[in-house]
Amino acid sequence: MGKFLIFAGVSLVVVGILVLLAQRSGASGLFGWFGNLPLDIRIERDNFRFYFPIGSSLLLSVILSIIMAVINKIIR
Repeated sequence: MGKFLIFAGVSLVVVGILVLLAQRSGASGLFGWFGNLPLDIRIERDNFRFYFPIGSSLLLSVILSIIMAVINKIIR
């Protein structure tokens, strides 16, 4: 349990730093491509906006699955 808590804390710090870098670099900076992938559905009309990030969700799911598998190998 201790190893997991340490890793979770370090992971949160890394994610926080990435978010700060993304904010400083603007929308077209470090993560500007995220949310604009081919499977992301975006419909914008005069009084209506619909956004369904299927591609971004799939990519994030694959990345997090790989990270969790690596963490599982390290902890065990």
